[in-house]
Amino acid sequence: MNEQLLPRLALPSRLTIERASSVLTELQSALSATEDAMVVLDAAALHDFDTSAVAVLLELRRHQLLRGRELGIVNWPERLTSLVRLYGVDSLLDIPSATAA
Repeated sequence: MNEQLLPRLALPSRLTIERASSVLTELQSALSATEDAMVVLDAAALHDFDTSAVAVLLELRRHQLLRGRELGIVNWPERLTSLVRLYGVDSLLDIPSATAA
């Protein structure tokens, strides 16, 4: 599937514990508003984050799975990739092998 043709949502530049709940609510609403089978979440802008970003990504994935839909994530920041791998959830979030190396 060509990710460039899929609907795309962007993560904010900051996703810390203080903003996690509001960011999650906002992105869940945006995901719920689309009927597309897959939505791509673009992490390119994300630069100020903590471990709550991992929790938000997992919850967004769960949200999509419960709706019978998929969530793709692109433009992983290296530090986020490291956190996801540290917590052992890289297979759940489908980190591309080129990024995970």
